[in-house]
Order: sequence, then C-alpha cells, then structure tokens
Amino acid sequence: MIGQLFRLSGRGLADFKIHPWAHLLTLVAVAMVTLLAGFILLSLHNINIHLLKSRGEVQFQIYWRSDASPELIQTQWEKIGTMEYLQEIKGFTPQDALVELAETLGKTGDFSWLKEQNPLPYSALTSFAVPPEAQQEGWAADLLTKLKAMDGVAEVHYTPLQADLAKGWRVISRAIIWPIIGFLGMVVALVVGNTIRLSLLTRQDEIEILSLVGARPWYVRWPLLTGGMVQGLLGSAAGVGLLKLAQNALADSLNIAPLFIEIRFLPMEQVLALCGAVTLVSAISSWVAVR
Repeated sequence: MIGQLFRLSGRGLADFKIHPWAHLLTLVAVAMVTLLAGFILLSLHNINIHLLKSRGEVQFQIYWRSDASPELIQTQWEKIGTMEYLQEIKGFTPQDALVELAETLGKTGDFSWLKEQNPLPYSALTSFAVPPEAQQEGWAADLLTKLKAMDGVAEVHYTPLQADLAKGWRVISRAIIWPIIGFLGMVVALVVGNTIRLSLLTRQDEIEILSLVGARPWYVRWPLLTGGMVQGLLGSAAGVGLLKLAQNALADSLNIAPLFIEIRFLPMEQVLALCGAVTLVSAISSWVAVR
C-alpha cells in the first residue's frame, strides 16, 4: 500500500512536465502571496517587539499627604516595589522634589529659601508593564484604584493613552490585518485550484479509462492532491526565503537615531505556521478541484 502511494505521488510530480509553465507560474504566485502574508506577519512581530515593549507601559505619579510620616512612605515604597508587572519606581522626598524642580526650571529655579518650609509632598514615579495577559478592559483603572487606596496617598495621576496602546493595536490587527491575510489565503486557493483543474482537463481521458476499469476514487485523486500539496510547500518555502532576503536587506534600515529599531525575522514557530497554512490551503483547494 505504501509503495503504491509513493508511485502515485511520483505520477503527481510527473504532471509538472505536462504543463511546466502553468505549474511554474502557480509556484511564483504562491510564493508572492506567501511573501505578502509574511511581510504582514513580520510587521506585526516587530511592532509587538518594539512598540509594545518600549512604550507599552503605564506611568503613575503618586503623591502622599503632607502629614504622612517618612516611615509610612518608606513602607509604601517597599510595598509598591513588590507589585506585579512593576518595571521601575523612583521615590522623591520633598527635598528631592525641590531639587528636581530647580533643575527643571534652570537658572530661574532658585528655591533655596523654601528648604525650611518645603511645601512639596513625598511622591513616587512608577512604571508598570502591560503584558498580554493584563490587557483586559479596566486593568489600568483597577491598578489606579489600588494605588489610591494605600494609606497616606493623596493623589495618583496616569495617562490612559498608554494603558490603551496594546489593546488598540490588537483591535486594529484584528479589524484590518487578519482579514487581509485571509484574502491572500483565498488567492492561494484559487490559483492552486485552477492549476489542478488544468491538470484534470489534460488527463480527462486517462481518468475516464481508470474509472471504467474500476479504479477507486483515491487512486485517481491522489496524484492530483500530491501535486497541489507540493506546489503549496515549494511555493511557501520560496516565499519565506524571499522574506528572509528582504529582512536581511532591511534589518538595519531603521536602526538609526532616534529610532534604533532593528527589524527581526519571524520566530521559527511562525515560519512553520505560515508554510503549513499555505500548504494546507493548497491541499484543500486541490481536494475541492478533484471532487
């Protein structure tokens, strides 16, 4: 049985010689579609790396009441330092805040006369990462409520735009990018399916004879299915190869000031998923054609 399948697969590959240009153009079309889909995935991958990691943070500016004791403030700073997803915390005493304010204002910022009666409170600047598992609705608002509920805290400020960045990008990718990839998959199915139909037309007499002598349907269909799968596999591999060449050429194109963005290639699991998806679509379109 296995040997017979190998022989039938060989017949499917031999069909490439009957219409070489049609099969070659099909491979080129599959490779180009794979390349376009790969560019979209490559863009998604690099945006997730460089946008979400570098800017997918929420900064909270925390101010304590003026009557809060230094011991309480120190305890609160340590408690915040143990919170999940915390990236960085900078604590400011009233003296530190006064110095920071003077440095910000430059020559006009001489506040030495306020040292004895400093009106500035204790404060802290914290940065929290926005990991994928924490991108649900209201995550930043819940964290804001938790910080405000701490003893001695008077006010907490943050930028909602930072909290919504990751969620907004996911909405855009679902609404625009993935439908485009789906459309490209339909293009692969149509191209491969039409090529298989062409093979059916050239072998119509042979198929009718095989059917008359009692050949089973799988015996007739297997060579055509093999041809479609091979076209999908070779075309997707060629498309990924072209994508790698393009990535090598563009790797450092944005790695300049002030961007410093290095374009990285897709991880292996995404490469395999892309090739597998194109091959699967080709196999399904082949099956529909021979049906």
